[in-house]
Amino acid sequence: MPKRWRIRPHDQVAIAELQSSAGIPPVVAQLLVGRGIREAEEAKLFLEPKLTGLRDPDLLPGNTLAAEIIWGAIQAKSRIVVYGDYDADGMTATAILVRCLRLLNADVHYYVPNRIDEGYSLNEEAIRSLAEQKTDLIVTVDCGVASLEEADLAAELGMTLIVTDHHQAASSMPRAAAVVHPGLPDSDYPFPGLCGAAVAFKLAWALCQQACGEKKVTDRMRNFLMEAVGLAALGTVADVVPLIDENRILVRHGLNSLTHSPPLGVEALLKQTKLGDKRQLEGEDLGFSLAPRLNAAGRLGHAEIGVELLTTEDSARAEKLAQYIDELNEERKSLERSMLLSADKQAKEKFDPLTDPALVLADHQWHAGVIGIVAGRLAEKYNIPTILIAGDPIGVKPGIGSARSAGGLNLHWALAECDEHLRSHGGHAAAAGMRIIDKNVPAFRRAFCDVVRREISNEDRMAELSIDAEAALSGLTKQTVQQIESLAPFGHGNRRPVLCASNVRLDGAPKRIGASGRHLSMTFDQHGVKLRAVAFGGGDWADELAAIDGELSIAFRPVINHFRGRSTVELHLDDWRAEEG
Repeated sequence: MPKRWRIRPHDQVAIAELQSSAGIPPVVAQLLVGRGIREAEEAKLFLEPKLTGLRDPDLLPGNTLAAEIIWGAIQAKSRIVVYGDYDADGMTATAILVRCLRLLNADVHYYVPNRIDEGYSLNEEAIRSLAEQKTDLIVTVDCGVASLEEADLAAELGMTLIVTDHHQAASSMPRAAAVVHPGLPDSDYPFPGLCGAAVAFKLAWALCQQACGEKKVTDRMRNFLMEAVGLAALGTVADVVPLIDENRILVRHGLNSLTHSPPLGVEALLKQTKLGDKRQLEGEDLGFSLAPRLNAAGRLGHAEIGVELLTTEDSARAEKLAQYIDELNEERKSLERSMLLSADKQAKEKFDPLTDPALVLADHQWHAGVIGIVAGRLAEKYNIPTILIAGDPIGVKPGIGSARSAGGLNLHWALAECDEHLRSHGGHAAAAGMRIIDKNVPAFRRAFCDVVRREISNEDRMAELSIDAEAALSGLTKQTVQQIESLAPFGHGNRRPVLCASNVRLDGAPKRIGASGRHLSMTFDQHGVKLRAVAFGGGDWADELAAIDGELSIAFRPVINHFRGRSTVELHLDDWRAEEG
C-alpha cells in the first residue's frame, strides 16, 4: 500500500540554540529537536542515560510488600513457583526472578504455560497442579493482573499469590497478597511503560535489599543485578515498549552488560547467532536476532527451553539449548513463510480495499504460534487492523486468534466491544489475542469491521512514514552517521532516524538476497555519489524498481555496516517513489 511521507518541521532557531547550549553536532541537535528535546539538560540525560536514573524499587506500587512476603517465604523454606509467560519478555522476567531466588537460597521452581495447549496467563489446570505439588507461594511475572477467577482458585487451594505484571488490568484487582504493576489506574508511579522483565528486575532489586537489610547490596548481589539489567534490556526490546525514560536506561546499560558479562545462556545464543565477536551489541541485535529466537521457542510450545537457557549454569547445556532454539527459529521461519502465502492469498480473495476496514481471516491449518507474526505482516502491508484465527483442526477447542493494529485502533477496546462473540480476549492497544468458536467467526468479523469502520476514517487508512529530515547522499559521511548513532539505543519510541533523498538513480539492477529472496540489495547514485542499500522484506520491489528508467525519491535509515574489518555507510531502504517528469 502507498505511504504518505510526512517530513518533520525544521526549526533552525531551536536547532542552533540546542547545538550551542549542549555542545553537540548540528545533525544530532536537529534529530533531538524533532523528538521534542530542546533543553541542554534534557539532551544530556537522553544522550547519556545513567543507571542512577532508575527509580528506587520501593516507589513501584506493591513492590515493597511483595519483597517482604517473598523474603518471609524464603526464610520459612516455603516452596515458591515463578509463573511466567511464553514470550521473550516473560522468559527473561522468569529468568531474572528465578536467578535472584536461587541466589537467596530459596526453594524455587518455575512454570511456563504451553502457548498452544494452555494459552496466556494463569489457568485452572496449572493452578491445581501446582497445589498438588505442595506449592506455598506463586509469583507471576508478565501475567496475572486480569486472571481474577484463577486468583480466587489459588486462594481457595491455600496458596499465596503475588502478581507482577504490566498488562491491562480487569475491572477489579485479582485476589492476591500483593500486586506489582507500574500502570494501575490509581498508581502515581511516573513511568507506566515498564515491561514484564523490568518489573521483575525491580522486584529482584527490592529482594536483594531485603536480604541485606539496607539499600546497599553485597558485591555478589550487585553483580547479579547487573546481569539482570541485561536480561531486562532483552525483555524490554522484545516486548516493543517505548525506549524512553527508565526503559532507555535499562537498554543502554543492559547492552553493555550483555556484551561484556552475559549469562551463560545468552553467551551461547550470541555465539550461535554470530554476534559474540561484536565489540558492542546494539538494540537491533536484541530485536532482530536474540528475541525472535526466544519467541520461536514459545511460539512452538517450548518456552520452558528458553527459560532453562537463561538460567542454566552449565556451559555445555547452554550450547545445546542455544542450538536447539536456533533450529526452532528456522522451523518458525518456514511456518511463517507458508502461512503468509496462504493468508495473503485469502486476503486478496476476500478483501476489498475500497470497502473493507479490517481483515479477519481464519484457517484450520494455520499454526497458532505463528499467526501473530503473519497478522503483523498483513497489517503493515494493507495498513488495516488484522486478525488471524487458527481454528482447531478437529473442531473441539475454540480457535486461537491474534490481532495487530493499524490506523491507531485500540485493539484491547475494540475486542471488548465484540466481547459477546468471543470466549476470551486480552492484550494491548497494538497487539491482542482471543479465543473464539468456529460458528461465531462470521458474526465476529461483521461486528469487528463495524467497530473499525466507526473508529478509523478513510484518511487514517493511508499509512504514514515519518521522516526526520532530507539529506544528500554526499552528506552521509561515516562521521555524520556515527554522530546519528549517539541517539541509540534505537527501538519503539526512539526509532533509528529516517531520512529522505531525491533525484536518486539506481546503479544497476536490484538483486534479491537471503535464503528465500525476501530481501533486496541495490546501489543508489546521486550526482556521482554511490551508496549500497538493503530493503529488508522488500524482495517484491525488485521488478518494479528494475522497470524504472528515471529518478527516484527514497526514504531510508543510514547505518554503519561493519564487515571483515571495514566500516562503511549503508542505507536501509524503507520506501521509495518514482519522481514525475
